Amino acid sequence: MVRVLVIADEEAPNLHVQTLRDIAPQLVLAAGDLPWHYIEYVASAVDAPVVFVPGNHDPEIHRPWRSRDPFTADGVLRDGPRPHGATNADQRVVEAAGLRIAGLGGCVRYKPGPHQYTQSQYDGRARRLLRRSKRGGPVDVLLTHAPPLGLGDGDDKPHEGIEALHPVLERLEPTWHLHGHIHPYGRAMADRQLGPTTIRNVIPWKVLDVTPKMSRVAARSG
Repeated sequence: MVRVLVIADEEAPNLHVQTLRDIAPQLVLAAGDLPWHYIEYVASAVDAPVVFVPGNHDPEIHRPWRSRDPFTADGVLRDGPRPHGATNADQRVVEAAGLRIAGLGGCVRYKPGPHQYTQSQYDGRARRLLRRSKRGGPVDVLLTHAPPLGLGDGDDKPHEGIEALHPVLERLEPTWHLHGHIHPYGRAMADRQLGPTTIRNVIPWKVLDVTPKMSRVAARSG
């Protein structure tokens, strides 16, 4: 079982350093639209890896600078802009704390800006994610900024859900699909269930325990 802290969209005034240490997460996931200094603050208070996807209000993230020498003169690894110490999972599957996390950042385009895509562009991004997911075993968590179309999204254009997430969920069957983007404004946001996957709006923060699928497979085979 892996204790996971998930944050998104809103800086939580009640997420103090002592609270973070009491939660003692083994993994931190960030679902977008958070100031990078806030993600770094959370990361500095816990002893856990941090994985994130960008939201539509986050700055553009370029690919890491590739060169023959991947390090700067002072020994720091050259990388694209991101919260310090965090791993970008956008269109990738990353492994952290014994879990496999598939990520897809941004939202459906409603105005010019980074991390906004048409439904057609999302279809291509989702296909790339699925190709990359074929290596390494089952996926435990799908981490996105926006929710799937018709499953917890809004009825206005800025909060339209992503249609291409449906085949992703069908193919990967993650235990959890965690997202932000849809602000609850004090309302209780009910979980949604799609097959074996629980879809949860995590704004501003949630804690959950995730059993890695690989450990369940090993237990059954043993």
